[in-house]
Amino acid sequence: MKFICSKSELLHAVNIVAKAVPSKTTMSILECILIDTSTGTIKLTANDMELGIETIAKGEVIEKGIVALNAKIFSDIIRKLPDNNVTIESDENYATVITCEKAKFKISGKPGDDFSSLPYIEKSLSISLSQFTLKEIILQTIFSISDNDSNKLMTGELFEVKENTLRVASLDGHRISIRKVELKETYPECKVIIPGKTLSEVSKILSGGNEDQVKIFFTGNHVLFEFNETKVVSRLIEGEYFKIDQMLSSDYETKLVIHKKELLSCIDRALLLIKEGEKKPVIITITDGDMALKINSSLGTMNENIDIIKEGKDLIIGFNPKFLIDALRAIDNEEVTIFLMNPKAPCFIKDENESYIYLILPVNFNTAP
Repeated sequence: MKFICSKSELLHAVNIVAKAVPSKTTMSILECILIDTSTGTIKLTANDMELGIETIAKGEVIEKGIVALNAKIFSDIIRKLPDNNVTIESDENYATVITCEKAKFKISGKPGDDFSSLPYIEKSLSISLSQFTLKEIILQTIFSISDNDSNKLMTGELFEVKENTLRVASLDGHRISIRKVELKETYPECKVIIPGKTLSEVSKILSGGNEDQVKIFFTGNHVLFEFNETKVVSRLIEGEYFKIDQMLSSDYETKLVIHKKELLSCIDRALLLIKEGEKKPVIITITDGDMALKINSSLGTMNENIDIIKEGKDLIIGFNPKFLIDALRAIDNEEVTIFLMNPKAPCFIKDENESYIYLILPVNFNTAP
């Protein structure tokens, strides 16, 4: 095998597939990136058996072949090469020579046949949307997944397609994040749970262009994202997702409209008094035209008042400030509408069309330490 490729093009491809190289594994072949030029293109693949990524690097194939190279060594070498064309050549024993200007590395490779190729995905059920929209949806919901494996369903996000609508939902037991977008076409109904790790890596690779499309293919066990010259294949999380609709309510006794940036800045200031790992609620007192925020910690206290437009009853309620910040940062609107029932019921931050809904459970600030 022999090919020539610019350093920048090769490094870009390596950085994409490296996201699917496992940090720990007992199978040394999975620590490798597969380079396959047998079809006349420079194709790189990594696969940790849960997540697999494949991409094409532009370059000139001189001799077709296939080799698996240790991902860390290979990526470190490419990263530190001069900014010029790179020539990579492997012999029949998979010894691989990497040359760029006056730099020359020789590393040992493994047979490509030992590498686990990506699973075949039947391309029958799919949706299409812009890379910008998908990246935005992921970033606006991913923070609500759980990082605790004790409940696997909470480590993923629900992707639900109904006619021309895609709804994405995540929850961690304390909050729910929902984003809803209209698709350009009508599609068959579909409901899958995609691992948060997969979505996080996809969001990092997406260019985010409004004109650039991404196709998502669904099967019983896998999801495939196809965009640019890249394919990302992931196992789905098995099981029945939580009944989200039963957790949502349109009832409220207090409704308020507030300037988002002002509220966000205020809570951000409150966090200055909270040590890492310390759980201190922000206590919110709502009266006509005024929201008073208070925090009390071992470092001190803070009080601040914000003008609001209020309908309904006065209320005192406590929240985890980080949960409020995560939700507010995910909203683009200048003003947000918050719906509340009582100090023990969740609050809802949502827009009129319910294109986004953020549910946050309150905390009992009377007994908070």
